[in-house]
Amino acid sequence: MKKVIVPTDFSDNAYNALVYAVKLLQDEKCTFFLLNTYTPTIYQPEYLIHSPGQIGLGDVYQENSATQLEQTKKRIEMEHPNDKHTFVTHAAFNMLVQEIEYMVLSEGADLVVMGTQGATGAQEVFLGTNTVHVLKKVDCPVIAVPSGFDFNAPKKILFPTDYEIAFAKKPLRLLLDIAAHHTSHINILHVVSGYGPSKEQQENKDKLAQLLTGMDHTTHEWPDQTVIAAINGFQQDHGMDLLVMVQNKHTFFERLFVEPVIKKIGFHTTVPFMVMPYRE
Repeated sequence: MKKVIVPTDFSDNAYNALVYAVKLLQDEKCTFFLLNTYTPTIYQPEYLIHSPGQIGLGDVYQENSATQLEQTKKRIEMEHPNDKHTFVTHAAFNMLVQEIEYMVLSEGADLVVMGTQGATGAQEVFLGTNTVHVLKKVDCPVIAVPSGFDFNAPKKILFPTDYEIAFAKKPLRLLLDIAAHHTSHINILHVVSGYGPSKEQQENKDKLAQLLTGMDHTTHEWPDQTVIAAINGFQQDHGMDLLVMVQNKHTFFERLFVEPVIKKIGFHTTVPFMVMPYRE
């Protein structure tokens, strides 16, 4: 059974991410943890107005969170009934990223699925602050679903890599499971620079090929350019359904969020973005 954490701020974008999760895993037995966090006092001064000390044993924030979570649970069960799916609500007095980190460990979660924007998210921003922090800090695969994305089965998967990590089956398990379940075609995208791959890169490339033996996949070697430009260009030309990357301090994933070029070019993928942690 898969355990999936789906954070929600009760926005349309968050519910859309939940719908994506249940459709992606519609044939698998899953427990979905519907998570809402309400902000600690130091970040939300108005909490003092409704603090437990002010109203006795009750906590209006906790009650509101629990009530809306229950409404979300009833809605998803009614609109997408599935005997294989169980929904559990979880309201927490904590910051979102910290609570997700805690739940990943305490529940042994297999996946986090979340929207890329909250209720006040700007349309031109693909990855909000919370999403970026979750992608970088949580030791669990994360799928970020763009606002308004209508579910498409991930038949075409884009997997950019610089071959800087030694691929192994365990870190890639979710990608392999999704590809096998949905009979996906995996497009490996490598941006060629310099004089070709190093000995280590070639070894890693061979390991990846071995892991994908028997699976429908193609390797694409693109000329030297920025990773963002290559990803955007490939998606424009081929129409992918899912973008997948491996999170590792040695790879270009980290540079996507620190290089100033991202602010100039823009990382505006219109398909879900899955990041898998890698531990050597």
